[in-house]
Amino acid sequence: MTRTTDPHETPEVLDRHEGPYGEVVLRRHGELLQIIANGCFLMDTSDGRSERLLIDAARDALGGDRTTSAPHVLIGGLGVGFSLAHAAADPYWGHITVVEREPAIIGWHRNGPLAPLSRDALADPRTEVVAADLVRYVNETSDTFDALCLDIDNGPGWTVTEGNESLYSQAGLASCARVLRPDGVLAVWSAQPSLEFEQTLRNAGFRAVRTEEIPVARGVPDVVHLAVGPG
Repeated sequence: MTRTTDPHETPEVLDRHEGPYGEVVLRRHGELLQIIANGCFLMDTSDGRSERLLIDAARDALGGDRTTSAPHVLIGGLGVGFSLAHAAADPYWGHITVVEREPAIIGWHRNGPLAPLSRDALADPRTEVVAADLVRYVNETSDTFDALCLDIDNGPGWTVTEGNESLYSQAGLASCARVLRPDGVLAVWSAQPSLEFEQTLRNAGFRAVRTEEIPVARGVPDVVHLAVGPG
C-alpha cells in the first residue's frame, strides 16, 4: 500500500466536531485525508482496495449478473467514500442506501474536503444517505436489502464505540438477517481475521461463511467476512 505521507510531518487538523458519539476529526497528512474518531484512527484516502472489495465481494456472492433485479445494497459507514463511490460506479446496483451516524462526516462529503471523492455518487439518483446509528437502524427499519456491506469499525473485535459491539453478537446478526432478503449477503470489513466472528455468524444461522483477505504492506491483512443469510 502506497502512502503519500512523510512520517515526520505533523498532520493538519481541518475540522473537529464533538458529535453524538464523541469527537470526530478530519486531518490532512501530506496528500492524505484521515478520519479519527475518539482518538482512534479509522481510515484515510491512501488506497481503498479493501473498501472496494467489500462491495465487489457482496456482488459476487449475490451473483454478479443479476442485472434485471436491481439489487438494493446498504453500506454501513460513509467513511472517506470509497465504498459508496465504487457502488455508484456500478450499474448493477439498483439502489444504494448509506447509513452514517456522524453528521460531520456527511457534511465533509456534501460540501467539505471529502466532496471530490463522493460528489458524483451522492448526486446519483440511486443513492440515499441516512443519518442514523447503524445498530439502531438495523433493529428498527422496515426496509430490506439484498446486501449489507458494513464498515463502521476496525473489526468485530475492535469497535469504535462500545455500543457497536452488539452488532457482531448473535443477537445483532439476527437483526442483520431480519433486513436481508432471501439469499441476501452480509459483508463485514475488518482490519484482521476473526475465527470467532466466523463461528458467531454460523451460530446465527448464516450460510456459506468465508473470509477474503486483502494484503497490506505490513502486518496482518485486511479482510472481508462474507456470509449468506439464513435460509
